[in-house]
Amino acid sequence: MGIKYYEQQRIYKLDTPRTSYMMAVVDEENFLGHMYYGERLEDYDLTYLLRTGEAPFVPSENSRERCSFMDCFPVEYAGHGVGDYRDGCIRVRSKGGHSGINLTVVSHDIYDGKKKLEGLPATFGGEKECSTLEIHCEDAVLGLKATLMYTVFEDVDAIARSIKVTNVSEEELCLTKVLSACLDMDNKAFERITLHGSWARERRIQRQKVGYGKYAVSSLRGEPGHQEHPFMALVTEGTTQDMGEVYAMNLVYSGNFLVQEELSQFDSVRMEIGINPDDFSWKLNPQESFQAPEAVLVYSAEGIGGMTRSFHDLYRKHLIRSPYKDKKRPILINNWEATYFDFDTDKLISIAKQASELGIEMLVMDDGWFGRRNNDDCALGDWQVNEEKLKGGLEYLVKEVNKLGMKFGIWFEPEMISPDSDLYRAHPDWAFAIPGRTPAMARQQYVLDLTRKEVRDYAYECVAKILRSANIEYVKWDMNRPLCDIGSLGLPAGQQGELYHRYVLALYEMQERLITEFPTLLLENCSGGGARFDAGMLYYSPQIWCSDDTDAVERLMIQEGTSLIYPLSAMGAHVSDCPNHAVGRVTPFETRGYVALAGTFGYELDVTKIPEEDRAMIPKQVAMYHKYNDLVREGDYYRIASYGENQSYDCYEVVSKDKREALVTYVQVLNRPSRHSRRICLKGLDAAAKYRVEGMDGVYRGDTLMKAGIQIENMWGDFKGKIIYVTAL
Repeated sequence: MGIKYYEQQRIYKLDTPRTSYMMAVVDEENFLGHMYYGERLEDYDLTYLLRTGEAPFVPSENSRERCSFMDCFPVEYAGHGVGDYRDGCIRVRSKGGHSGINLTVVSHDIYDGKKKLEGLPATFGGEKECSTLEIHCEDAVLGLKATLMYTVFEDVDAIARSIKVTNVSEEELCLTKVLSACLDMDNKAFERITLHGSWARERRIQRQKVGYGKYAVSSLRGEPGHQEHPFMALVTEGTTQDMGEVYAMNLVYSGNFLVQEELSQFDSVRMEIGINPDDFSWKLNPQESFQAPEAVLVYSAEGIGGMTRSFHDLYRKHLIRSPYKDKKRPILINNWEATYFDFDTDKLISIAKQASELGIEMLVMDDGWFGRRNNDDCALGDWQVNEEKLKGGLEYLVKEVNKLGMKFGIWFEPEMISPDSDLYRAHPDWAFAIPGRTPAMARQQYVLDLTRKEVRDYAYECVAKILRSANIEYVKWDMNRPLCDIGSLGLPAGQQGELYHRYVLALYEMQERLITEFPTLLLENCSGGGARFDAGMLYYSPQIWCSDDTDAVERLMIQEGTSLIYPLSAMGAHVSDCPNHAVGRVTPFETRGYVALAGTFGYELDVTKIPEEDRAMIPKQVAMYHKYNDLVREGDYYRIASYGENQSYDCYEVVSKDKREALVTYVQVLNRPSRHSRRICLKGLDAAAKYRVEGMDGVYRGDTLMKAGIQIENMWGDFKGKIIYVTAL
């Protein structure tokens, strides 16, 4: 078991394969203090790190300076309003209007395995795979209990944390802030890494020096959004892909979030993550509980790359549940960029016929198949097949596609409603709105109030009815606008602050119903591209559309930022048409294939209209996918060079777990005059093993390939790419 409690010293020690996490209960008031998180240690009594033997001392010895103690003590889960002036994790408004709270330890439980979080996505593991610590705390003044939960995994250097809060008083309480995790530690000249962007520019890596004060990344869009991401890493100065210390947090949640670091006057850093407290409140009646989402903590002493591989392993083994999690995904072709709304049965079958001859395995019918949906201004909510477009109906189309040996998939946007729709005309109150205000549209649509059961059931049944009507094996679940005008007729005035979170819970409930009723379905989530590419959604779908920007060069940066946390198997990536529909750039068809190979792989074009030389390349790309996908999906990811940093070329590598094979992808984005070949040093190989490198004569030891490297010839022109396959003898 990876968790031990040392009763005499009142110390908790949590061990993963290569890290240790330690806390201690101190003073007669039972404060829970954070002692250590870092490389694995055999010693456990590190209470000296809490500085309780230094002035101002603990309150039982120096109550005169209680505020001073509270303001510098490295608390494990920070309260509010009782002397700690740093940002806290929890805030409660009592019936008397007070907000002070201080949690102290009462007892604990340690057990093998991990419990589910009710209504929420979370990591999982059996009794032989993980162990869990529950620390039971209380605020006796409020009559509130809180359980801090920690799970460590036997095979991954990660810790899952969450908190459950219960009102045991006889009066109503109101939660106004409940974060999921907190980490107090001394500053190590930290730099922070965060992910930022916009539509079609998701998850761009930003690195900055940590300074005094607070730095927050957050969302109030009802989803993580294109602009920010529920992730932050603090790294020691000079940290690279391969060396340096990394402390990272990622939230398993798909709604409003806050992740923040604060450097205090004492040169200590507090890092926090959880639901955004802005516009959040939760009514707790006596004996009611609130479960916060789960946060994942990762420490790496092997640089950013070590952090990345821990996140990848955790999410592949202990978060994604789909039957496709360990399987090759069918190569699909989506008709969106091929036809937009201008299609019918004949057009789709013509695409499918050509695609099937080239080895493509699934046709996905995107937006425009329902209601009067001939543009994006109408009909969301009217989920009935438009048989003027699909003559013979959906079942006929699916059967014709199946006859070609292809699977069939379909697009939905179940969370939205168009003002110009039969549904809105019948139920205008089903859309979020604030009484007296003109609601703001985005993409000419409103958001359905899924927090109301009748609305949620309607939306779910629309999807399920279509899936029951034909042999549909894939669903792309889209959401094309953020939330605003948050108001619901389904809740009283005092609980309107619960709407954002209740919306996310409703979404989770719908998707859980979907994969339960259709257990073999391949579900891909999407939100205007990558606005809801988060760990919460991976619990329901094994892949998420990475970005609406399918340009190969832009995708190098988008996919680099995404793969910083999420496994390649989760990244929806396609070969699309040129000039690219997002940026107008023309890149070689071959390079587009190499870049898409780092994800789920598919096509987003009209295969009947592309140049013959591009069409002839598709069978080769299909063969490439089938040859390398197991390695890409299951292997360890190493970043060799970043186009986002050097503005010249990109290079990454995937190495099999047994180190017997590796695949290197190199893309020369910008060629320069007088440049000779470029040396690339591989990573992650067995130093003593002997390898052959595709395209090179001879046999080389792993340490030679990692230290001396290989040469990549100068390729004439820009946007040129290649892959290099390395195998052990």
